[in-house]
Amino acid sequence: AVCSMGNSTSRLYSVLAKTLSSGAVSQHQDCLEQLDSARLDPLDPKDLLEECQIVLQKRPPRFQRNFVNLKKNTASNHRPIRVMQWNILAQALGEGKDNFVQCPMEALKWEERKCLILEEILAYKPDILCLQEVDHYFDTFEPLLSRLGYQCTFFPKPWSPCLDVERNNGPDGCAMFFLKERFQLINSANIRLTAMKLKTNQVAIAQTLKCYETGRLFCIAVTHLKARTGWERFRSAQGCDLLQNLKNITQGATIPLIVCGDFNAEPTEEVYREFSNSSLNLNSAYKLLSPDGQSEPPYTTWKIRPSGECRHTLDYIWYSQHALNVNSALGLLTEEQIGPNRLPSFNYPSDHLSLVCDFSFNQDPDRLL
Repeated sequence: AVCSMGNSTSRLYSVLAKTLSSGAVSQHQDCLEQLDSARLDPLDPKDLLEECQIVLQKRPPRFQRNFVNLKKNTASNHRPIRVMQWNILAQALGEGKDNFVQCPMEALKWEERKCLILEEILAYKPDILCLQEVDHYFDTFEPLLSRLGYQCTFFPKPWSPCLDVERNNGPDGCAMFFLKERFQLINSANIRLTAMKLKTNQVAIAQTLKCYETGRLFCIAVTHLKARTGWERFRSAQGCDLLQNLKNITQGATIPLIVCGDFNAEPTEEVYREFSNSSLNLNSAYKLLSPDGQSEPPYTTWKIRPSGECRHTLDYIWYSQHALNVNSALGLLTEEQIGPNRLPSFNYPSDHLSLVCDFSFNQDPDRLL
């Protein structure tokens, strides 16, 4: 490992090199102490991207994805707000429990996979980043993204399955990051979801932000609902609980809302219908990519496990459809790009695709949400 802190490049490489598993912490305490002071220095995203690309030089290049322009002829006098939603795949689960039978273990090495994740984030430059399955928050994402100008929040699962994996890096959970130069934090709530009045292992973060440019308030939330077939009613109850919390936070939908998440639910499930029919007047942004604007993408996750191939639509960006406009959305990877071994791979670090949308406020502030 490199401990040199002499110039900006070696200092940056040291940050990347030191975002290791927790087992490395005690062995490199001297370097970590140096990093504590280095974290305070702003980080140029171009420098970080360059360092990531050096680490990834033996891997295939990033897939190219294009934004689809969805903007109607409504003029907007403010910069759009770019929101990124992504289940990044917890490292402990990727290596331990998820059994991606077609993915070589070499492709899952954290020292390189973290650079693929960072490269994806840096490529799309979100104003707000919502992540699930984050188990390297304290040693990777918070130190680096805070230096890129983001305010960072993490809420771990109470009983994370990562803790069952040998040599884990702590619990996984949801994380939210927003650019401090664009938004002011007004309120933040960590929500432990309930089902049938019982506390569950799933969580959400909801933050009310004020956009400096427009003075408008809005609420952004991130969640990750219970996985697996057979838990549909459980997910439905969690969704109802989250919606009730969000109704309270948005004062009965007087504050615009964006909800990002891995819902672990196809559009045919009850929890999807709950969000579609909620009094919060939500729509799913990625439906707008379909020809009729009514159909979700054919997949947001595609993997091969011992039980067979899993191709599902589970990830969504919901938004207040009367208060907010979707200017553009990032197109998904094609089947050809994903390849026969599916995800994750040497090209792509997660089994879920990232979703990215550009939002603008409706220019009529009196219009009903």
